[in-house]
Amino acid sequence: MPLFGPIQDLFQRAAAYPPAIVVTEFVVIWIVVYAIVRFVQGTRAAGALKGLLVLLVGMLVISRILGGTDTFQRLSLLYDRFLALVAVGLIVIFQPELRRALVRLGETPFFRGGRSDIDFVVDEIAEACAYLSKARFGALVAIERQVGLDDAVEGGTVLNAEVSSRLLQSIFFPGGALHDLGVVVRGRRLHSANVQFPLAEPTDMPDAKLGSRHRAAVGLTKECDALVVVVSEETGAIRIAERGKLSAPMTSDELTEQLTRRLEISLRQRPQQAPPAEEFSSETAESLDASATGRVVSAEGQDRGDDRVA
Repeated sequence: MPLFGPIQDLFQRAAAYPPAIVVTEFVVIWIVVYAIVRFVQGTRAAGALKGLLVLLVGMLVISRILGGTDTFQRLSLLYDRFLALVAVGLIVIFQPELRRALVRLGETPFFRGGRSDIDFVVDEIAEACAYLSKARFGALVAIERQVGLDDAVEGGTVLNAEVSSRLLQSIFFPGGALHDLGVVVRGRRLHSANVQFPLAEPTDMPDAKLGSRHRAAVGLTKECDALVVVVSEETGAIRIAERGKLSAPMTSDELTEQLTRRLEISLRQRPQQAPPAEEFSSETAESLDASATGRVVSAEGQDRGDDRVA
């Protein structure tokens, strides 16, 4: 069988179909291929997919050249069997990407709250991040949308307190019992603190100098639709992570604008009320807020003392 025989047969069969059907099929195939390329672009799966494509093309050429003769017919048979093994291997190799694709296929991102909740939560988070950025205190805040974070918060400390700037400042103040790892915001409630997020691979990061907080922000957003705000302890830079992508550093005003815009888009797509809140000890909340107040006042007094010395 000549090498280009199957291609010639394909064009001959295509000529027998109405042009509209042929064009429609090619458009559908192009859309599917484009969607796959866009989905794996910038991930580890992209390199594996390129390598697999090169391997398949090389084996196809060899099987058609040698397998088309009577001498090497077994090569063509082995190639056909190899394709079946590749189909099974794809599920194993690309398991993380397939899982993420299924999650995104079934999700319609939305913020668990109303428009007033968005303004309230965004203002509190932005105010806290402005202070933490100035003080060079690291922070990691995940805002839950449709895909729940129940698996992530299992090892954390459940607070279920109303979100407030002073509470966030208290949590991420160095030396505090909950300052490590991240917090999860669900609607107007700060659901959990000291939560361990999955880490992204170093190769997934836009800058090799970024630390574990940024890797955790990217790693979590690769697995769900959460919106994560991260403050660098080294530089004080504020960034947003979404769908495995990390934004450029931004100011607190830009953070407010970006969070409001992205959460309002989610709200327009599918608004939903926050789930019933569990009871949270008012004494614990008052204790945390009082602790935050003392620390903030102490820090402000220190800043004024530094200004006098200067």
